[in-house]
Amino acid sequence: MILETTEQALQALLAGPMPASAADQADVRANGVMITDYKSHGYHLDAKVSAEQLVAAVTIVDENGFFLESITGVDWIKENQLEVIYDFSRYDFDTCRVVIRTRIPREQPVVPTITAIYAGANWHERETHDFFGIKFAGHPHLVPLLLPEDADFHPLLKDFKA
Repeated sequence: MILETTEQALQALLAGPMPASAADQADVRANGVMITDYKSHGYHLDAKVSAEQLVAAVTIVDENGFFLESITGVDWIKENQLEVIYDFSRYDFDTCRVVIRTRIPREQPVVPTITAIYAGANWHERETHDFFGIKFAGHPHLVPLLLPEDADFHPLLKDFKA
């Protein structure tokens, strides 16, 4: 039940006009929602959204009773993009896992913060900023979490050299 409700709400969000930044993305998969095989992938829904749609998509997941598991990044260096991946879960009578992902240009790695929706996103976003250099616009305290305060490097970028 929750799978269908969440999928329909995300589909409705993504049915509108595609934001300009999403239209410019040159990756293989277009924005949209896919139902996946949990046994193969470890999640039920995979939603790819633009950075402009991110807060609305996360709000939908929150309103459907999901909790935030993690936020991480992926460096798609050949495509000159970074991807931010958000994992959400429900472990009540209707177990469901949802992934929301968005891609942004490596030259301007900025997505909006979700800390107003999930306060626990604070340290996940700080860690992702440390390791990938992704900026979370509107974050209340985007300072290094694990790296030294004066660090000017992001060690999980594929072109990082120690």
